[in-house]
Amino acid sequence: MAWAEWGDPANPRVLVCAHGLSRQGRDFDTLAQAMAGEYRVVCPDVVGRGRSGWLADPMGYAIPNFVADMVTLLARLNASEVHWVGTSMGGLIGLGLAALPDTPIRRLVLNDVGPKIEYESLVRIGQYLGLPVHWNSLDEAADALWAISQGFGPHTREQWLALTAPQLKPDGQGFKPHYDPAIAVPFRAVTAQVAAAGEAMLWHGYDQIRCPTLLLRGAESDLLSRETAAQMTQRGPRARLHEFAGVGHAPMLVQPDQVEVVRRFLLEP
Repeated sequence: MAWAEWGDPANPRVLVCAHGLSRQGRDFDTLAQAMAGEYRVVCPDVVGRGRSGWLADPMGYAIPNFVADMVTLLARLNASEVHWVGTSMGGLIGLGLAALPDTPIRRLVLNDVGPKIEYESLVRIGQYLGLPVHWNSLDEAADALWAISQGFGPHTREQWLALTAPQLKPDGQGFKPHYDPAIAVPFRAVTAQVAAAGEAMLWHGYDQIRCPTLLLRGAESDLLSRETAAQMTQRGPRARLHEFAGVGHAPMLVQPDQVEVVRRFLLEP
């Protein structure tokens, strides 16, 4: 497992930032720089993404396995107490970790994800995940990725290019996505029935969480409904909810107002 690291490696205060389904840890460069004065910030590439290895069996690309990988990472970091920021899939990993007995997670930020994931959003993501693509340049890739990433909300061209570059892997004279296309195999195997069973398990885990929890939601999100978000404020850790206007799935925590909301929550007494 590869990761990017910021701040003092001897700092006992550890913040782990975990990315979404087809992304990688460099998505958190801006947030990590904002938090590096107070934390050792670790931004892993979940297996199959970025600079981490690929699995021989694609059915291993599953949340319980990712949780186990992160338990190992936390042991490697020698972290006894951890704050966690997780976007989408990274939030589900954090949920799983925070629900464990004797968890080291002391503060949890769930970025536009909860126990119930709207099935229509899975169908939307499945339309492009893992498809073979090739881009001739960074700009061409940025334009193509922006076409499927409108939910991330407004970004300047400079911000979007910075988010795009780590997403690319050299491919001949151009680039391809920096993830194993086989991550789409288990994803496409999810039926409405499987999703419903997974939801029940996730709600059970959510109800075990005891640490302070901040729930972020893009006001136009098609993955985390307003109804599910409201439920999450009433059960389990009774998450504090903050919505970002003009954003869908998912806020990228690059804009100053988004960074400030996370920073304020993590550092409050």
